[in-house]
Amino acid sequence: MSRKILSILFFLVVITLSASAETIHIATKETELVLQTAQNGRLFQLYLGPRLAVADDYNHLTANMKGKSDGQAWEAYPVSGTETYFEPAFGIRHNDGNQATVLKYVSHTEKKVSDDVTETVIILKDDLYPVQVKLFYRTFAKDNIIESWTEISHNEKKAVSINNYASSMLYWKRSQYFLTEFSGDWAKEANMTTTPLAFGKKMVDSKLGSRADLFVSPFFTVGLGDKPRENDGQVLMGTLAWTGNFRFTFEVDNENNLRVISGINPFASEYTLDPGKVFTTPSFIFTLSNQGTGKGSRDLQRWARSYRLKDGNGDRMTLLNNWESTGFDFNEEKLKGLIEETKYLGVDMFLLDDGWFANKYPRHSDTQGLGDWAPTANKLPNGIPALVKAANTTGVKFGIWIEPEMVNPKSELFEKHPDWVIMLPNRERYYFRNQLVLDLSNPAVQEHVFNVVDHLMTENPDLAYMKWDCNSPITNIYSPYLKEKQGNLYIEYVRGLYKVLDRIKDKYPNLPMMLCSGGGGRTDYEGLRYFTEFWPSDNTDPVERLYIQWGYSQFFPAKAMAAHVTSWNHDAGIKFRVDVAMQCKLGFDINIKELRAEEQTFCKEAVANYERLKNINYDGDQYRLVSPYEGNHSAIMYVSQSQKQALVYAYDIFPRYSEILQPVLCKGLNPAAKYRVKEINLMPGNNPADAFNSKVYSGDYLMKIGLDLFTSTKLHSRILELEVVE
Repeated sequence: MSRKILSILFFLVVITLSASAETIHIATKETELVLQTAQNGRLFQLYLGPRLAVADDYNHLTANMKGKSDGQAWEAYPVSGTETYFEPAFGIRHNDGNQATVLKYVSHTEKKVSDDVTETVIILKDDLYPVQVKLFYRTFAKDNIIESWTEISHNEKKAVSINNYASSMLYWKRSQYFLTEFSGDWAKEANMTTTPLAFGKKMVDSKLGSRADLFVSPFFTVGLGDKPRENDGQVLMGTLAWTGNFRFTFEVDNENNLRVISGINPFASEYTLDPGKVFTTPSFIFTLSNQGTGKGSRDLQRWARSYRLKDGNGDRMTLLNNWESTGFDFNEEKLKGLIEETKYLGVDMFLLDDGWFANKYPRHSDTQGLGDWAPTANKLPNGIPALVKAANTTGVKFGIWIEPEMVNPKSELFEKHPDWVIMLPNRERYYFRNQLVLDLSNPAVQEHVFNVVDHLMTENPDLAYMKWDCNSPITNIYSPYLKEKQGNLYIEYVRGLYKVLDRIKDKYPNLPMMLCSGGGGRTDYEGLRYFTEFWPSDNTDPVERLYIQWGYSQFFPAKAMAAHVTSWNHDAGIKFRVDVAMQCKLGFDINIKELRAEEQTFCKEAVANYERLKNINYDGDQYRLVSPYEGNHSAIMYVSQSQKQALVYAYDIFPRYSEILQPVLCKGLNPAAKYRVKEINLMPGNNPADAFNSKVYSGDYLMKIGLDLFTSTKLHSRILELEVVE
């Protein structure tokens, strides 16, 4: 009898524990993440996928937990040192040397940030140690975006060390997986390669510190079940908002489950966390698209304009840069001449690049002067104010290049403050591009960097733009300021940078700035809180830019990508170079006077076209039509939110002799509307082809039959303007 009673009591306990399981729904209009507690109080992923139409159907789901705690379980934030067999999200060493923590569910809250945005916070704690982790999930319902991050804190007697601190851990079970990564080097950024993920771990990471994205970009795409495709199939598209070292881990286990772990790279960064302090990880931002990468990109681009990119719904300035015209060799008179050319070209602003500063060690090359931000007296005897005044008088804006995080050893700043520099005290120094990195973990250095900007703006209130460069990764890795806490350096450097940028943004909220880093060395959505655009690559060869811009377009809107017309690749005429740059935020870095008269006329007319139509690029929906990776041609289009206007960009790169060409199907149009199709950006004296000479087609025709956009001419381009005929 007693055995039967015990059995009944045990059954009742199990039922009670099961009944008390907490289920947490985190959802956009299209995607749902469901988390649930097990009987042991730990939190597991129950589901991540398209929202189910019938709410009760979620009750049929079974998580990979089954009331157990083994290495196969899909725990929401697994910790090293326990029974986790695979890569953990979190690792800690307690005051007593113990490296295990078991996190159990305590509570969760949900609040509406706005009609479209919901934030869920889940609190997890360890029963044995005073350690707490908060999981944050912010959903953007309309844009189908989920943002996740964590907060880690403790109240142990002394500091603890944390050696893993992921922002996100996600799971899938599919028959196969394919990873698209975006890698390269200086002048060949964001090359797309797709490979299958099989058993084991694949890591995509950076260890460079400041110019962190030099070799690989902080974003990826995973095809769930098949290779990622543009217009169909399920894909995960994710990016980490962190202007420093990152790591994505893709681990396929023995049961063919995929774990995706995203966060700061813990390499050389065992972080010392003091009692009562909070360690906040950067945001992992992702979308789950069931209509391929095209849909995922449009969701990310729309979200970025509304929520993350500085002045995301605002305008952008076209510009003329002096670098290719002058290099370091210029003076006030020469620059005033270029300001006049800026007005002649019709762009908004003249941008003064590197070489305008330093006196003891004048900046005549990249070997000296960096860090000494006073105008070179024999180049610019009247300083920057004279140039700003000249621009204002001419009727254009004035912008300037700075690189305030860096220093040349041959500089007054280095002579005065070697203690402000990241460098080993007892070893031979290694220089990247003849420079070293200032120690932004140091508040005194943060003050100095802020003052570089503040002095320029105080002296020149009409200064309209800054190009903020960062040409070196962190080398000689030692912080004189952090002393025994060297494991904190990579992280505190980035946090110090954000402190400076927060001050600049607070004091000069309307100052547009370009995030430049020797090309695409910084391409993340935390940096873009402070910058209106980024510089994708120093490579401005228009053929190479088609690939580079295609890669970045997977995650960023056109208005965030600066694209300049330069003299790179003379085989590509001025029209091809301009037509490629017009996909993005247009600028020129070219000697206008070296162009033929008809080329100058073309450039001026192209600028006028761009000013008239740029909002279609900036705020419209993007459709990638033909990939340069898949043949000898490329095409991309933008459709306005109203679907009343569109722009189609088509490029013949190196077509084969007698190549058979196929019509290109447009996308995103209103099938019932009539569109007048007109070719624009023609060289003076050239006429559009008959099919593009203001002929009218239905949206249905353009999307089902298409247009013969391509030719067999090498390095040929055309831009079509589509407008609804009322």
